[in-house]
Amino acid sequence: MPSLADVRFAELARDIACDVHSKTQEDDNILKIQEISRAFVSDTITIPTKEMNAYALRASLGDDVYFEPSTALLEAHVAKITGKEAGLFMPTGTMSNQVALRTHLQQPPYSVITDARAHIYRMEAGGAAFHSGANSIPIIPANEHHLTWEDIEPRIVSGTDVHVAPTRIITLENTLNGTIIPQDDVIKISKNARSRGIIMHLDGARIWHVAAETGLSMKELCDPFESVSLCLSKGLGAPIGTVLVGSTPFITKARWFRKLFGGGMRQTGYMAGCAAYALTYNFPMLPRVHALAKRMQQGLEQLGVGILSPAETCMLFYDPSPIGVEYWEVVERAAQLPDPIKLNGSRLLMHIQTSPQAIEDFLELLRTLKEEKAAAGWKPENAPPKKKTLFRDVYVKAVRPA
Repeated sequence: MPSLADVRFAELARDIACDVHSKTQEDDNILKIQEISRAFVSDTITIPTKEMNAYALRASLGDDVYFEPSTALLEAHVAKITGKEAGLFMPTGTMSNQVALRTHLQQPPYSVITDARAHIYRMEAGGAAFHSGANSIPIIPANEHHLTWEDIEPRIVSGTDVHVAPTRIITLENTLNGTIIPQDDVIKISKNARSRGIIMHLDGARIWHVAAETGLSMKELCDPFESVSLCLSKGLGAPIGTVLVGSTPFITKARWFRKLFGGGMRQTGYMAGCAAYALTYNFPMLPRVHALAKRMQQGLEQLGVGILSPAETCMLFYDPSPIGVEYWEVVERAAQLPDPIKLNGSRLLMHIQTSPQAIEDFLELLRTLKEEKAAAGWKPENAPPKKKTLFRDVYVKAVRPA
């Protein structure tokens, strides 16, 4: 007969036990794969394939705070192909960028120059100020495409005036909104920055797309920078992870800050295995992704839809107002299709699991909406005039009027 302690422990174990599978989990997963193939909201939504999981489950079983062999091999490999001395596996791109800034920035006051549209400035919850006490200097590129040295030079803060925060870092993002910074401009910025003792950091969340589109090596793309953050869970389709690369002393200190930020992880071998699989088998799929994005742009332009930012790699931003349609109408009608399409607004992002049929169905939906508006009497001259603003934000969320 079990003792009272055994009974109570059995009750405790039942309370603690957890099952995260739904009763229809296998069917749910099949539906999710279908949904992802018809979603243009992000490339972070891709899922590990059976082949990726099978490879990753064979990875080593170390503890990365101490030493994890497969993770160490991944870090060394990414450092090698980027021409850097060392790498550090991070859980997210945001942490990677913020740890990089904190590692570089040693004694305030200081400032960081960024593109006004950059993730590191707009989408990381003010991390540069919170974590590093850094003042950010956001710059709007004069060409509306990418920063140039001519944009940056007048905004550099230097000298010993006690009223200012000297510029210590210039950060670039490549790609930014899917567009590529010409490498000649990157090199010019880097050469001039280094001559002034200013550090260069690259948010290379989608730098893999630049390599795939231009044919430049990862080393060529990363040489102008002291540190580079390379995401593995966006275009490459790994479930999690970013690798930060730089010099050995830099990465040694960054590992310390990763721990301080709460980013020390344990059994990361599986994640490193997924990343290695993605580098080997998913990177070669990126030209196909770019072709899908270009097909989307071609179809939209043929319909008379506006393009806010072109499909240079995996994404584009569109404007349906030239055919009399609003974003919320597109989002709602797309969700009502027999095979729904998921959208958020102006950004259309293609990924390695995007279905080509989804693109054709989306274009057919826009064609239908255009015809309905014309039948209702809408004419191009009815389109509202475009407001000229200093900063044109291509990200537009779909919001139904109240």
